Amino acid sequence: MTWISAAGSSAAGGSPARTWSLTGLAALAPATWGTTYLVTTEFLPPDRPILSGAIRALPAGLIVLAMTRTLPRGSWWWRAALLGTLNIGAFFALLFVAAYRLPGGVAATLSAVQPLLVAGLAFGLLGERPTRWRLGWGVAGVVGVAMMVLQGELGFDPIGLVAGLAGAGAMSAGVVLTKRWGRPEGVSLLTFTGWQLTAGGLLLAPLALAFEGMPPPLDLSAVAGYLWLGGVGTLLAYMLWFQGVARLPVAAVSFLGLLSPAVATILGWLVLNETLTAVQTIGFVLALLSIAAAQLSPPAFGKSNRSKSPSPSGEPAPQAAVVEESEGSRPAPAATAHR
Repeated sequence: MTWISAAGSSAAGGSPARTWSLTGLAALAPATWGTTYLVTTEFLPPDRPILSGAIRALPAGLIVLAMTRTLPRGSWWWRAALLGTLNIGAFFALLFVAAYRLPGGVAATLSAVQPLLVAGLAFGLLGERPTRWRLGWGVAGVVGVAMMVLQGELGFDPIGLVAGLAGAGAMSAGVVLTKRWGRPEGVSLLTFTGWQLTAGGLLLAPLALAFEGMPPPLDLSAVAGYLWLGGVGTLLAYMLWFQGVARLPVAAVSFLGLLSPAVATILGWLVLNETLTAVQTIGFVLALLSIAAAQLSPPAFGKSNRSKSPSPSGEPAPQAAVVEESEGSRPAPAATAHR
């Protein structure tokens, strides 16, 4: 096998069209994750949440390792293990605990606080100062998701609440650390994803055996469900997600997670004949509006417009007179230079 170390990849610049293309690809990840609830309830064996998480992660990770024949080296052993634990292992386990102890709407709303958690962590670890614009839309996104999913009588199990918030915190920390460390030079996105899937799966597999026993026999529908979740919903989705985290402003990409409960709600309406009320429709629109608005930076646009105003002599001010630094293009802090 090949052993890889060294520095990580840098965030990509490029045209607005390139940025929106990367954003659209990254958005496919949480949109795919939104199918998990439907697949789990309709195709998978009941009461096997940790097993489902292990099957989603470990086989895909091992297949990638066999294909790429590339292992971490040096500090990337513990970095890959930590990222795999945060992004996959701990996130999957805590998500399922919350889902089993709380109404689905409450669990989904807890996960919607991720943009706000990412904003705080990004400020501390990356030096990305959160703008009032994105903080405001982060709150609006939580409200929109709550309007979509909080219906009927609500139960608030303390363990479920802690697990839901801890799951959102684990994913938020994973997103920010992925942005901070990048990936080693010469390591493909597929290999980087495989490291984390394997680490997360190795965490979940013994837990599944300890708490849920041996796996039950699987019928064709369960096999199809696991293939969807493991192939499209995990391997492909996380590759797109990590690419977006590496190349886009971390505060903006974190809002894309709001697509997951939105897709779950729409699928429940389309496939399971669940009702979609007027309040849910408004919440859906508000969540989508929050996602779109978070990709913009109106204060920067305002400064750019002022730079085009005429000078006292009547001529437009030179563009070089105004230096605009976007969130995605500012230099990394000095502490992140050694990856």
